Amino acid sequence: MFLLTNVMDHSLDDGYAEAAARKKAEGAGGLPKTLRAKLGLAAGLVLAALVVTVGAAQARVAAPVVAKEREELIDRIDRETAAADKLEGSVDRLRDEVSERQREALEKSGSGDQSELVGILSGAVEVHGPGVKLVVNDAKEATSGGNGNPRETSDFSDTGRVRDRDLQRVVNGLWESGAEAISINGQRLTALSAIRAAGDAILVDNKPLVPPYTVLAVGNGKQLSTRFQNSADGLYLHALQESYGIRTAISVESDLRLPAAPSVIVRTAQPKTEKTEKDTS
Repeated sequence: MFLLTNVMDHSLDDGYAEAAARKKAEGAGGLPKTLRAKLGLAAGLVLAALVVTVGAAQARVAAPVVAKEREELIDRIDRETAAADKLEGSVDRLRDEVSERQREALEKSGSGDQSELVGILSGAVEVHGPGVKLVVNDAKEATSGGNGNPRETSDFSDTGRVRDRDLQRVVNGLWESGAEAISINGQRLTALSAIRAAGDAILVDNKPLVPPYTVLAVGNGKQLSTRFQNSADGLYLHALQESYGIRTAISVESDLRLPAAPSVIVRTAQPKTEKTEKDTS
């Protein structure tokens, strides 16, 4: 009877009563969850704004320094460019002077016809006459090579691009077919000329060329064109066109004008004279 009376009088045990009292106390003295979330968001926004403000302040402080460094770099580039242009102009003037003295030496070295022939063959004088115009250009849509493609190298990964060895074969084929004088993009070739690659560029006597490559060859136009196209080098060029899309166009011209070579510097060969013959005998 006492147990039933105790249950009726105390429906909640002490633990439930304590938990209810604590919850009531927290509700009275704490903040609602929504309010606490809003306060947390506001604190985050304030912190982000503070970071942005500090960053902007630092950027404003550093901006004059960066601008000054940029101006100094631009000034340095301009000075170096001007110096390089000046040196290049000096080189051109000296090259022209050397060429002029070489031409004068050729004129003094023998009869007029012989000196003219020597000047033509050495590339020291301008020439004109009938011949062949050959234009070689990269493929329209050159794709990267790979998968063991024989044309791929560390410098030229594009199989549709004209390479230095392609121009070498073209020039050699024209010489073999009877060309008397050759130029590439206005650069006259001599017995000392070199066609090579430097990175992705093709150099002719250390001057970089850009496609399309226009090769002018003075000679018997029709005969020169036929011989070249039927030669091994002409067939090689045709194979490049068929396999890799390299564009070529050849035409017979009635009058081509080729400039003189910038300079012809011989360091080893000496002219044969009566004095040298006596010295060697």
